[in-house]
Amino acid sequence: MKITGKRIFTAITLVLGVITVYQVLSMPGPIAEPQTAETATANAQSFDQKLAQLEAPRTDGSEPTEVHFSSQEVSAEMARSMNAAPTDVTARHSSSTSTSPDSTVAPGEVQVKDSQVELQGDVARGQFVTQVAGKDIYVTLVGHLGSQDGYITFDPTEFKVGEMSIPVSLVNSSLQKKLAEQRDQLKLPDGIAGLRVENGELVIMQK
Repeated sequence: MKITGKRIFTAITLVLGVITVYQVLSMPGPIAEPQTAETATANAQSFDQKLAQLEAPRTDGSEPTEVHFSSQEVSAEMARSMNAAPTDVTARHSSSTSTSPDSTVAPGEVQVKDSQVELQGDVARGQFVTQVAGKDIYVTLVGHLGSQDGYITFDPTEFKVGEMSIPVSLVNSSLQKKLAEQRDQLKLPDGIAGLRVENGELVIMQK
């Protein structure tokens, strides 16, 4: 049987397509060690206590307060804000934490079922679980978290769906457009001067 170049190309395309689908649907390793419910509760409480320091009024002549949050504290606060209880490593790899069945998602929005955050050096690394056609899809986003002109900013440096890396140049314009649409939600509170990631911590500065 004669094997033409077209058939070879078709076979290669099929193989690459299967690999791509597998990579998209595969579960990547967790970016951080998942927290138990007890640890997450303690970290969320620690987050609140530190946040209270920023809300305290400044006395005359005092220096602005600068508060440092760990990856674990940020992850716990994100999980709490999503109404998703953090799971341990066994539970996470058996089933993703889901929000209430009664929760509604507005048209065009994506429901995030689970999340992890890891702060490394001056970058923030987030891993999120959403559903597409009934399948759990893992999205990993890495970049520089900061602020400018009173608004939170994010400049991506890495983007992955499942195990498949996507060039940042292909997603950055869409991401920035989405952030621009949510600009009002990204406005810093009046008492906050700015934020940044530094030495593996989220640093928030008081005005």
